[in-house]
Amino acid sequence: MDLATRRRRQALFLFFLLPGIALSSWVTRTPDIRDGLHASTGQMGWILFALSLGSMAGILSSGRLVSRYGTRPVIGLGTALIVVSLAVISAGALLSSVPLVMAGLCGFGAGTGAGDVAVNVDGADVERITGRTTLPALHGCWSLGTVIGACTGIAATAAGFPVHWHLAAVTLLSAAILLYAIRSVPAGTGLGTPGEPGNGGPRPALWKDTRLVLIGAIVLAMALAEGAANDWLPLLMVDGHGLDATAGSLVYAGFAAAMTIGRFAGTFFLDRFGRTTVMRAGAASGALGLLLVIFSDNAVVAGAAVLFWGLGASLGFPVALSAAGETGPEQTARVSLVATIGYVAFLVGPPGLGFLGDEWGLRPAMLVVLAFVAAAFVLAPAVDTRLRTAGERSST
Repeated sequence: MDLATRRRRQALFLFFLLPGIALSSWVTRTPDIRDGLHASTGQMGWILFALSLGSMAGILSSGRLVSRYGTRPVIGLGTALIVVSLAVISAGALLSSVPLVMAGLCGFGAGTGAGDVAVNVDGADVERITGRTTLPALHGCWSLGTVIGACTGIAATAAGFPVHWHLAAVTLLSAAILLYAIRSVPAGTGLGTPGEPGNGGPRPALWKDTRLVLIGAIVLAMALAEGAANDWLPLLMVDGHGLDATAGSLVYAGFAAAMTIGRFAGTFFLDRFGRTTVMRAGAASGALGLLLVIFSDNAVVAGAAVLFWGLGASLGFPVALSAAGETGPEQTARVSLVATIGYVAFLVGPPGLGFLGDEWGLRPAMLVVLAFVAAAFVLAPAVDTRLRTAGERSST
């Protein structure tokens, strides 16, 4: 690998690490931000919906932007939006302003969503050039970023460090990463690429492929399980199990660590046991964790159960995307369809849980997530596309 490609690969790692740090910095401070805004659980659902709305707008426009301008400008624009939005959220926390926090979250979501497709397209190009698998490690770096951000957030919460100064520091770090890393991303990658998400999207005929629809259902369930924890776990532990804000953030850090371990170790288990077994083990682990979090009144047991939840949710999204691309021709359109389903579940589903939580409480609201994860366990054989692929080859 030449020096330019090595630097480019390292820059992509940073561009995955940064959103993970930024997101978990927000998540770990949600109890303090909620208290500062004097918001109810239902109102927090609306506040979080701004993040989802911005994210979907960014994701749906990213493919078209990459096709027209290439990955570098889109990565730069998305990261710049993250930097500016963190500053706006910090100001909103300082002024106890719900509109400012919502505006910042909407911009943060748009920046993250816009940059996500572009970074993945650039990562795939690095894989093509080097012949080395890169994308799983990139996604692992996002999870690693959530661990770093969560640990920092825990320390800031325990020390009583003001939320606005904490987020301001993350803003400066994000700006420094952008200025350092963007120089190593070459121009021109992804120009004119047809069929990326947002460039017309998947064709309706793909919905007639039963296996693809089942894979979409699996990714919906597992992405909802991941998104619910990212949005609600600290508040779930504080309001549902009586932990203080520091302990609630510590539990979230455990979830993020379990996700990181699951993603970096996933390749070994997939190669040894196959997709169906790994997906079923993941769904079973996630269901066990959710069951204990929902029904156990012991805060220690519930906190430990979050590790099962994180391990279970870690590989659902990447395994489903890999399987979707092998279900037939038009690989990009198939992956786009499943990815869109996953992002909708990850981004739009969790705020809906807030509305249920306002009526029932957050612990009972998680029964919805448990039901979806149980369905993923049943549908898991759909991700094993090897037999179908082999059959197609033998018939040609």
